[in-house]
Amino acid sequence: MLKQQARLLTRIAIAIDQLIILCAFLLAYYLRRPFLANPELNNYVWFLLLVLPVWFGALYFSRLYESLRTRTGWSLLTSLLKAYLIAGCITAAAIFFFDPHAFSRLLYIWFMALSFAGIVSGKLLVRAVLAFLRRRGMNTRSILLVGDGIKADEMAALIRQHADWGLVLAGVLRQNDNLEPVVQFCKETPVDEVVFCMPASAMNCIEKYVARLDQLGITSRMVLDLVDFPAHRQELTLFHDSLPMLTFYAKAFSAPQLLAKRCLDIVGALVGLLITALMLPFVALATKLESPGPIFFGQLRLGEQGRPFRCWKFRSMYADAEQRKQDLMARNEMNGQMFKIKDDPRVTRVGRFIRKTSIDEFPQFWNVLRGEMSLVGTRPPTPDEVSNYEDWHRKRISIRPGITGLWQVSGRSQIQNFDEVAKLDIRYVENWSIWLDIKILFQTVWVVTLGRGAS
Repeated sequence: MLKQQARLLTRIAIAIDQLIILCAFLLAYYLRRPFLANPELNNYVWFLLLVLPVWFGALYFSRLYESLRTRTGWSLLTSLLKAYLIAGCITAAAIFFFDPHAFSRLLYIWFMALSFAGIVSGKLLVRAVLAFLRRRGMNTRSILLVGDGIKADEMAALIRQHADWGLVLAGVLRQNDNLEPVVQFCKETPVDEVVFCMPASAMNCIEKYVARLDQLGITSRMVLDLVDFPAHRQELTLFHDSLPMLTFYAKAFSAPQLLAKRCLDIVGALVGLLITALMLPFVALATKLESPGPIFFGQLRLGEQGRPFRCWKFRSMYADAEQRKQDLMARNEMNGQMFKIKDDPRVTRVGRFIRKTSIDEFPQFWNVLRGEMSLVGTRPPTPDEVSNYEDWHRKRISIRPGITGLWQVSGRSQIQNFDEVAKLDIRYVENWSIWLDIKILFQTVWVVTLGRGAS
């Protein structure tokens, strides 16, 4: 019964959000209608048909249709911001491709602002009303905790501290082996759920009692009291909806975050390629006038988990640069698995300029569009570099490499130890968020504008 009620409430929440989005669009349209070049509503129906499913998907993948019982207001707000970033990137890209001139930018801005305000207000209002009711004993769930370890104490303390969650402790049974009193307690006392907070060694003992509680119509949960593994995110899922699987993630990325990052990459790559196309005739002419050879330079690099790809740049060196590299190895200024020297004789005069201004990096937007690189990530290494990595170095290639990253905005010319580069990259991997990407992108623009760190 409770599961059916939860599904019904989820459907109602989805319907309300869709209605808010529809009303926000219509309100934005009628506010801007006197100023629109194409005022007929029919001209914007295609956008509305796109917006409704996109916003549903963004809110769903941001887990905003799951129970908000234990979500803080700040957690709810950040999830909504992430959802809007995903949906905003997708719809902005659609406008850019399908109706770049006729679609009103102010109409879009009004819609984004009104719909965000409406959904935030709706979620917070529902959360506040439910919290109010739960504090007064309505919409509550009676919980029986079983176990005598630290995890049981932590969970009991959390439930007592948060009356607005609507979780009421029916009792705490300090049992670890004989669980017969658990079944008897549930027969004598109203209990909605039994939560076992017991060590992994007790799992076999728990199994038969879970089956008996199921016969009583009582939900059972287990708090996994395992040793602390060095993981940045842990997740318990069902593999093929049948096999329970506990996953320990070595990096902080999740599916909704990766979707947001990919949307940002696609939009950024399209803008970057447009700028590249505008610069191409000038760079090509200058490069050809100074030295023979191709305009672009493609080098084999290793991407995510060591996947090889060809990384593209505007050629900044003489055509025989790779053959001359061995002769210059003795002058390498980097300590570790990177090659870099000051006043590299293989670099042309044009090359020095496009390196100083980072123009040589622009063809990499093609790699970003293809999904081989990201706007922000770690520096893509060569196979020779990776062959000399220590084990801990390899974590830096566990994600897609980026055009820019923490290393690039942290004074890359001044860092001469590869271990320091690797530590910066690993710090990015372990602490990633979409906001960190945006921060690094702004810092990159600042660094490039001032000409700092490039060589």
